[in-house]
Amino acid sequence: MLIKEIMDQKKLTKRELSILSGVPYSTISDIVSSKADITKSSADTVYRLAEALGVTMEELLAEHLEKRCDFELFKSNVCHKLKECGDVEYMIEILEGDEIGIYYRRKWYPEAFYLLGLLDYLSRVNAIPVCTDYNAMRMQKLDKVIYPQSVRMMAAIKNSKEPLRQARKEAIPEFLNYNIVEGEVRNVV
Repeated sequence: MLIKEIMDQKKLTKRELSILSGVPYSTISDIVSSKADITKSSADTVYRLAEALGVTMEELLAEHLEKRCDFELFKSNVCHKLKECGDVEYMIEILEGDEIGIYYRRKWYPEAFYLLGLLDYLSRVNAIPVCTDYNAMRMQKLDKVIYPQSVRMMAAIKNSKEPLRQARKEAIPEFLNYNIVEGEVRNVV
């Protein structure tokens, strides 16, 4: 969780956090405004901030240290997790962990919309009402259409847009709502 979010939750100002932690106001101000990277701060600074905020150092740094993987790998991991957990269990996991919101707040929009598309698709095929928590997000979509890598490669090899058109025609509608072309989420090896 970002330091600003924790401060907002605890209703702490930068000045109050500075007093509680013993970290200079200017350091806190620079971290909160992203002028300074908290991961470049000393261990002592991170420790003091974490203590004052009532979180672990890991929690304070987690969002900054998590690296974004390739989108194809992300999709593969999601599909394997779906196969492992089952539809309803995975839906619950996505919702309870607010994975969609976490990706969205990080501005990792393809990942957020992929999970939202999956959630909507699983709701439809399992006759479960759609979770309304993400209705505002449902009004948005990616600026550019994302095709699976295999489809893009086929289009390049054939020097034709036909594979792209065909994939789009066969795409799962819930993903296509967000400009993601996905034809299969269950048939993973």
